[in-house]
Amino acid sequence: MKRSIKYQKIEVRDNISFMPRLTDYTSYKDAHKFFTKEALWDLFDGDKDNLNIAYECIDRHEPNRIAINIATDTGEDQTITFGDLSTWSNRVANWLQTKEYRAGDRVAIMLEPSLEFYAALFGIMKAGCVAVPLFTAFGPDGLNARLKDCEPVLVILDPKKSELASDTDTETLIADDDFLSDLEAYNNTYVTSTTSADMAMYQYTSGTSRELPEAVKHRHRAVVTVMIAALYATGVRPGDKYMCPSSPAWGHGLWHGTLAPLALGVEISTYAGKFDPEKLLAAIEKFKITNLSAAATHYRLMRNISNPKKRALRLKKLSFTGEPLDTETALWARKIFGHDVCSIYGSTEVGVIIANYPGADDLPVKVGSLGKPLPGCDVSIQNPQGKACSVGEIGEILLWRKNSFFRVKDLGSIDEDGYYFHHGRADDVIISAGWTMSAVEIEDVLLKHPDIAEAAVIGVPDTERGQIVKAFIVSKRSESKEFISEVQSFVRNRLSRHEYPRIIVIVDELPKTPAGKVNRKTLRDQQ
Repeated sequence: MKRSIKYQKIEVRDNISFMPRLTDYTSYKDAHKFFTKEALWDLFDGDKDNLNIAYECIDRHEPNRIAINIATDTGEDQTITFGDLSTWSNRVANWLQTKEYRAGDRVAIMLEPSLEFYAALFGIMKAGCVAVPLFTAFGPDGLNARLKDCEPVLVILDPKKSELASDTDTETLIADDDFLSDLEAYNNTYVTSTTSADMAMYQYTSGTSRELPEAVKHRHRAVVTVMIAALYATGVRPGDKYMCPSSPAWGHGLWHGTLAPLALGVEISTYAGKFDPEKLLAAIEKFKITNLSAAATHYRLMRNISNPKKRALRLKKLSFTGEPLDTETALWARKIFGHDVCSIYGSTEVGVIIANYPGADDLPVKVGSLGKPLPGCDVSIQNPQGKACSVGEIGEILLWRKNSFFRVKDLGSIDEDGYYFHHGRADDVIISAGWTMSAVEIEDVLLKHPDIAEAAVIGVPDTERGQIVKAFIVSKRSESKEFISEVQSFVRNRLSRHEYPRIIVIVDELPKTPAGKVNRKTLRDQQ
């Protein structure tokens, strides 16, 4: 049964009493004034006892409205309505039941964004099974490590990855042209019966610090919790035309890019295939996107386009996540798009905890900052002794939850206005001859050099200084003593005389995690 939510005020519009919901507030002040966990539930038809993610994202919305636009690297774009999603996901749910899969069984999906992917994703959850989305760039080792961990009863594979079927003992199904044709034989109606506490999805992180990948297990009620990030980190509101080009195999592309906006009935767009920044801009124009949330890498790649075509863009809200956005790219985005790009900070384990509140006119964006904590998030910066850091002092970022502080394993600081700043992973601190340096800060300066497209910084052992800074850069210029000296002086003159890369290596590309973040661990392991 739908519960009533008590609000602090009742508005009257056209002589009709109107009880505002959280989506009606856009300012930073109102976000903290009116937010309650109870109010989040008022955004859904389900309640704390009975709720299904697929129903909330699909079936309760008008069937003729556009749900998803898919831009592809081949130019064969696709549009899917809420009715399409409902019909095909119902068929998948009925098909799974005829195969006698049980509630709680894991079903892995290794597909690019497509009707097949979304039908499988939502159909699995409708049937009470557990969806396990997997990145399509995985090879046999990456795939089997995750299959061994989650033990699915079935793997649905992209036709382009069909060769992987022979590398696993798990039952596989190739989602080729016959997949949808075969599903047409199944009933196109289905009534969900999951509880809010039933398991809905396993989400794998893109990190590489563990030999085995870590699965974060989400219950159906997680779609309510993620709405905090949707409202205040990506700024999604009904009426937006929202795009997230990140893969739905990862947290940003799935939860922030797909589930949360669809639950609000928002038309979303995504990207399939090999990424092309020019095609992304074309899709933003074609689908009349007003709200873009992308990885920091996406913005950098758009900035590096040579002679970009002038486009008629309608963007009003922009956000980024994954890793810090360098200052030059942030300023470029402000100039090109007419709005600041807002930071989203968190992790798969804790969710989003700090953001810049896109669309909130009363919270100016400070370039380089993470923003401020989301409603309900108690964030602290502490020194190694467990004491709160003073303004400007670098310490570790912690989140209060379950009656204790949880280590996010990142370094940060807070300024006099309450804005938080990121200073890299705790293991990215470089201590050289007693000086403490931030890899992120040095990278930010390197990226201000006009001839440097990408940069990654690590600390390497040195007998005299303990550690020294080593930088890997991608540049159109070839390696030479003159260029190396020029870059070193460029950094030294902008930071301090000791804070510069003593070793510089020019590379063709930087190693990335599957989610597109620069993988400093790989660089450290290669030393």
